[in-house]
Amino acid sequence: MGDAAAMSDIAIELDDLTVAYARHPAVHHLSGTIATGSLTAITGPNGAGKSSLLKAVIGELRPSSGTIRHRLKPTDVGYLPQAADINRRFPISVLDTVLLGSWRQAGAFAQIASPEQQKARDALAVVGLEGFDRRGIGSLSAGQFQRVLFARLLLQDASVILLDEPFTAIDSRTTRDLLEIVAGWHGEGRTVLTVLHDFEQVRAHFPQTLLLAREVIGWGATADVMTTANLTKARVMAERWDESADICEPAR
Repeated sequence: MGDAAAMSDIAIELDDLTVAYARHPAVHHLSGTIATGSLTAITGPNGAGKSSLLKAVIGELRPSSGTIRHRLKPTDVGYLPQAADINRRFPISVLDTVLLGSWRQAGAFAQIASPEQQKARDALAVVGLEGFDRRGIGSLSAGQFQRVLFARLLLQDASVILLDEPFTAIDSRTTRDLLEIVAGWHGEGRTVLTVLHDFEQVRAHFPQTLLLAREVIGWGATADVMTTANLTKARVMAERWDESADICEPAR
């Protein structure tokens, strides 16, 4: 297999990646590949570097060392941050929030055409919010707002989708419905990376898992990674973290 063909099977490649906040390490010497079309959970203790990894992949955080390789354009990537990072007080309608998913293709100041607006309404119907077009996002429950954000991702139609704790603090029915959408993306051959803290969700819905405790504890088939031994190792490493430690030097 040639290099071009091999690269087509890899959505994202990480080579000795280290990411830090204020010179304190969040991710240590991470190397591996995310296969095109894979459905991967990123899990581990609080502070394990899960969200930092996603932010490094989208370019929001600059690696301290190592590299991230991919051939993705900005329009190829859909990113859903944690709910705490989203301002719901902004006075915007549900429909306009979904239409933000088309701005990368249309341009921030382009007029959104009627067909695109219909696609946004169709996306709302898929997530169970038909007829919510004119509602303000501030009037929505946490679960309804998360459905809106998934509708926005549906409209964006990205080949790589990064979700940061998308099921936190939402009701079980919404979680179930959104997990079905994630499974649908996987069935369409999209690459999905999802940060999760619920180990049962990881085991039940994600065939691949990256278990992090700033360093890789396990990466591969979920059944092989989510073992008692690995989870214990991750917990023990988390308990030993030294928050005052300087960033480590790149591996040689």
